Amino acid sequence: MRELFHNGEEDRQFLFSFFLIFYYNIKTMPKQNKIRKSIWYSLWDGIFASLMFGLTTDYITPYALVLKATTKEIGILSASSNLFSSLIQLKSADITEKLRSRKKIINSFVLLHALMFIPIILIPYIFKEKTILFLIISVVLLNSFNAFAVPAWQSLVSEYIPKNKRGKFFGERNKLFQTIVILSSFSAGFILQIHKQNPLKGFMLIFILAFIFRLISWFFLTRMYEPHFRIKPEYYFSFFDFIRRIRESNFLKFVIFVSSLNFSVNIAAPFFSVFMLRDLKFNYIVYTILITTVAIFSILMVDRWGRNADRVGNVKVLRLTSYFIACLPFLWIINHHPLYLILIQALSGFAWSGFNLSATNFIFDAVRPEKRTRCVAYFNVFNGTCSSLGALLGGFLVRYLPSLKGYKILTLFLISSSLRWLVVLSFSSRIKEVRDVEEISIKKLFLRITGLEKLTH
Repeated sequence: MRELFHNGEEDRQFLFSFFLIFYYNIKTMPKQNKIRKSIWYSLWDGIFASLMFGLTTDYITPYALVLKATTKEIGILSASSNLFSSLIQLKSADITEKLRSRKKIINSFVLLHALMFIPIILIPYIFKEKTILFLIISVVLLNSFNAFAVPAWQSLVSEYIPKNKRGKFFGERNKLFQTIVILSSFSAGFILQIHKQNPLKGFMLIFILAFIFRLISWFFLTRMYEPHFRIKPEYYFSFFDFIRRIRESNFLKFVIFVSSLNFSVNIAAPFFSVFMLRDLKFNYIVYTILITTVAIFSILMVDRWGRNADRVGNVKVLRLTSYFIACLPFLWIINHHPLYLILIQALSGFAWSGFNLSATNFIFDAVRPEKRTRCVAYFNVFNGTCSSLGALLGGFLVRYLPSLKGYKILTLFLISSSLRWLVVLSFSSRIKEVRDVEEISIKKLFLRITGLEKLTH
């Protein structure tokens, strides 16, 4: 596997010429190089999965609003989806180990994920009553099927890439896929704006496209190679064994930090779309520009975060980015002009790109391959459950909160920001880096990331 990265020139070709040059290398390589083939298949899977996610991720809530969902129902939609898609992963590792195959799990549940777009498309045409209830059930199943495959997929793909190259590799990978997500999301917003007089038709079109793209993604997943998957009894540990090690486990401290932060985040997160579309009455084009700004700045920053995370460690990046994440909801209170909100969304993309990349890579660094599927599953159970509880709490509180600048949702944003700061200050310093990395202060890392380091000398 390390032959893929044996010198700097191949490294640059592999990572920075991801499409044409990489395609050419695959076509001319020896057939027996299954790892390289699988990375190519994972590229095509990611391309079509990104097209699908761009069409759907930020458009489920607008779809629910078109179907007359209330703020409380939006909270339930987000919470139940996160909760069930996380709890189902408790069994993901067990079933993967019983089948002794990660590919069987991935192939089966990604196909089910694709098929769930069919009922989502048909709901408003079949059910005239309790439409939101059936939408919630369908979205729960949609996200649960996808989530069930995630631990196995992460475990499999992480085996293809050497540890010291993961930050750079996944940074470049994310950069490509986020570009596709942006283009796909803009397409969805454009389709909805064209069909603003008949929004159901617009949503039907984007969900049909999402269904087709996910099927193509599934096809490429079925072509990937699975290295020998060894299961040894000594590597087994239950969810309760996992929890019992809370005091001594560095990885569990990381899980608690990320999960607690996402609890605080999701008190507000499901309601940004509601605030933009219902309260501020932005059209779909403005809405699309705002949500894609996050992805655009993620693309601009993710390779820089990846390179620096490889040098200074993932923990330093997590700490720095969490400070910005804690500020974000508060900044939405100050002003609501679209140009101002674009700046805030740019800051969001800057912060979340580094946080998400380093959180993923920390799991890969901290957990040995034999335990990775189970640890990813348990991490997702914690994280998803906390995210669900946050969304439920937000949906419950928003009805009873006093208005801030004329909007109850802004009070919710203030609560979310305050809790984020509490989590960051309480937990972020407790996580230890698991690799030998360059020592650097948070301030110096910020100056390096932003390119201001040279100006201070």
